[in-house]
Amino acid sequence: MNIGFDAKRAYHNGTGLGHYSRTLIQSLSGYYPLHQYYLFNPKPSEIFQLKEENIHEILPQNFTHKLFRSAWRSSWVKTDIKKYKIDLYHGLSHEIPFGIDKTGTPSVVTIHDLIHERYPEQYNRVDVKIYTKKFRYACMHADKVIAISEQTKKDIIEFYKTPEEKISICYQSCNPAFGITVSDEEKKKVKERYGLPEEYFLSVGTIIERKNLLNICKALNLLKNELNIPLVVIGDGGKYKNQVTDYLKQNNLESRVIFLSEKQSAISSSSYKDAVDFPAIYQSAIALIYPSFFEGFGIPVLEALWSKIPVITSNVSCLPEAGGDGAYYVDPANVSEIAAAMKIIYTDKTLASALMEKGWRHAQNFTQKRAAEAVMNVYKSLW
Repeated sequence: MNIGFDAKRAYHNGTGLGHYSRTLIQSLSGYYPLHQYYLFNPKPSEIFQLKEENIHEILPQNFTHKLFRSAWRSSWVKTDIKKYKIDLYHGLSHEIPFGIDKTGTPSVVTIHDLIHERYPEQYNRVDVKIYTKKFRYACMHADKVIAISEQTKKDIIEFYKTPEEKISICYQSCNPAFGITVSDEEKKKVKERYGLPEEYFLSVGTIIERKNLLNICKALNLLKNELNIPLVVIGDGGKYKNQVTDYLKQNNLESRVIFLSEKQSAISSSSYKDAVDFPAIYQSAIALIYPSFFEGFGIPVLEALWSKIPVITSNVSCLPEAGGDGAYYVDPANVSEIAAAMKIIYTDKTLASALMEKGWRHAQNFTQKRAAEAVMNVYKSLW
């Protein structure tokens, strides 16, 4: 079978959508090597590459397609789908080409979340309209819809009235590097490279309101006379990040929060940009703090479970799906709960060890093989 993918995020996105795309494609390629995988990429990438014998990168070829790459990806790519005799096309991030349902090529779309529908105030109005149009179209015209969590499935049904029988829940995996124990020597090198302290809590994710970094910082403030442990942040942001940094200045906490995105060693490092050093950063942390208000899945939770570190996350949305019985749950709006969780995870080594063990066992439900098999079963139902 020739399987085509919208590969924009796979080649150009360093956050959740990119990690999902790359991990899934590589898993399918490895576990189902008899198929051919065609990655439709609107422009060459200098960051990420996917190179296997059965993976083929397809770029726009004629002048018009190169000039209007966005139009090629969203519609004109249908001519290349036909050219390469694609048997099935998978939109990996909420979209499928307009009109693909009229080509005779079956299509699948992965919907990660409908956060713009639940929290439209956190987005630009124009963006909300564009997202709604694209996501609704994809759910309506794709032959199958993949939801990455039970929460996302419920949202698709609620907001877009998509028939339940059209939706399959296919949990994702994460980069297998997180499950490989990093040597003490390598951890030391990575810490030195980025100037990391000996002990730290870790926060991962784009710095936006929904991710709740401000409440983590408020928890640090509550603990400042009891627990002098810094916070390392992987991720960057704009307006909301400014709110966070203002709070840190007002409460003399600037030295307690390390934004890796601001460090020259990270800015200039390819091993930071392509996340090669992330397993070492995770595995050197006391715990991941991830009290998000809402997620489609929460891949950093899974990365932390594979890394065998404790996880403090929210008791809402899909996060209990991601963390299972291997996470410590808090109300994301309750700063005191977040602070208490950080303190108990740091001081109660028996509890932390038990969570790590349970977390590792829970992570086995999200292996690359299981993730690839679930998606391949969706493909087989159409082909």
